[in-house]
Amino acid sequence: MTQTAPTHLLLDAHREVLEAATAALATREYYSRYPESPSPRVYGETAAEDGQRAFEKARNADFSALADQPGTGETVGSEVSPYGPELGVRYPQLDVDAAVAAATDAIPAWRDAGAEVRAAVCVEIIERINARSHEMAHAVMHTSGQPFVMSFQAGGPHAQDRALEAVVAALVEQQRVPSSVLWEKPTKGDPIRMQKDYQVVPRGIGLVIGCNTFPTWNAYPGIFASLATGNPVVVKPHPRAVLPLAITVAIARDVLEEAGFDRALVQLAAEDDGDGLAKTLALRPEVAIIDYTGGPGFGGWLEKEGAAAGKLVYTEKAGLNTVVLDSTDDLKGTLGNLAFSFSLYSGQMCTAPQNVYVPAAGISTDQGDLTFEEVAEKIAGAIEKFNADDTRAVEILGATVNDDVRGRATDVPALAERLGGQVVLDARPITHPTFPDAVVRVPALISVDAANDTAYTQECFGPVAFVIRTEDTAASLETFARTVREHGAMTASVYSTSEEVLQQAREAAARAGVALSENLTGPIFVNQTAAFSDFHGTGANPAANAAYTDAAFVANRFRVITSRRHVA
Repeated sequence: MTQTAPTHLLLDAHREVLEAATAALATREYYSRYPESPSPRVYGETAAEDGQRAFEKARNADFSALADQPGTGETVGSEVSPYGPELGVRYPQLDVDAAVAAATDAIPAWRDAGAEVRAAVCVEIIERINARSHEMAHAVMHTSGQPFVMSFQAGGPHAQDRALEAVVAALVEQQRVPSSVLWEKPTKGDPIRMQKDYQVVPRGIGLVIGCNTFPTWNAYPGIFASLATGNPVVVKPHPRAVLPLAITVAIARDVLEEAGFDRALVQLAAEDDGDGLAKTLALRPEVAIIDYTGGPGFGGWLEKEGAAAGKLVYTEKAGLNTVVLDSTDDLKGTLGNLAFSFSLYSGQMCTAPQNVYVPAAGISTDQGDLTFEEVAEKIAGAIEKFNADDTRAVEILGATVNDDVRGRATDVPALAERLGGQVVLDARPITHPTFPDAVVRVPALISVDAANDTAYTQECFGPVAFVIRTEDTAASLETFARTVREHGAMTASVYSTSEEVLQQAREAAARAGVALSENLTGPIFVNQTAAFSDFHGTGANPAANAAYTDAAFVANRFRVITSRRHVA
């Protein structure tokens, strides 16, 4: 199949998108290519029904769109929705040896196509994914437990924006290298002339290891950063969240083939729960790049063993996301913002706040001074009020994603006793009106003293947060910086009416290596990061060794080979 016509058309079709996204990346101003509203006015009158129908069709069936991958002849699949029903989707089991060989064979044509063509093909893949955002929303909802609107937004357009961000970041870094130059060195006589040609070459196969909670949002940066820089990609989803990435891989393979490239450039490595395929793939010598989101145990193993094997390893792991309360001139806005942040997806986000530091003497507010105990009760009351309407609450809380989270949320008093804390707010159970088998919990709040650091220096993933009594705000900031340096964090917040305290918080965040949000009282929350503007993670503390999406995330995925010769 000739590549000339389809790639030329893709370059023309997506040139404006690439230019606009590249400009946004440089200015870091607001930019979003993909609308976050599931409204029929945006995605079409039948989009919702079509998406629901496509999702239901995929259930209890073989995922035939990937039947042409190198396979063993067996199928795998063990997904059960956090809302209750088994999905019943069966995926072809990848023949790893054959898949790796096919991916390696696909490299030369993809490499030689050049950065601009690869970027245009990647944009076409993302555009096709966007057209199926409603279907993707159901797939994300029933594998992650996210509520539907969040599944649509985070699993669809927000993830797609992050994918596009990775593509243009990769394109910018590759375009820094000219394709050729006539090099002249002045001498007493004629100058010395050489023709130098530069070729961007990929590192090898990229392995993307997906997570259960955000299967697309966390996987897309790695997938598209590797693909845009010329590397084939093997996608290894979490065994309980395969369907969203299976849809993604199927779309990518179709687009690649239509553009004249080998479908083997993107392959899905599904597995049954407990198979341990990620470790097998990570140790393959052909795998040069690993992107991982998940727990610190396996993430730490990848960082150690992957680095020892000479692989590039990009990880996002666990952390202690922190809020420092000093004072506020908008108590209502502060409490409302915190209540939403704790409640969104039941705290099952890598950016959700966990540790709230409050001075023992309390804080000053526009509604008067509050003691430590009153602050804790006010936060608990805000959470209760925010989740008072069960029907509305489930559309924010979603469902707990696994037994580990459910275990903590189901018996908060036992958790508090074990940690040496006091229950300020228990995790109230809610019966989901549509999915009664879902385990839904209003977030819990436990108070502890700062001296009891064993209680709050471990990530308590899910709907449990800690209010921590400190000596004063200075102690809060010092404890915040120390715990994040030691244990990591993806986010931090501070509330203060003092510019001096805010400056001290900025300094503490810089020492800790974590992004800081200040006095959030409106419709932006610490959980949220915006593509093209906010860096997700910093790579400067143990929670992650990379950031979505800075130059470091993309530039090391390729190398430059020079050919030079004398010319007259």
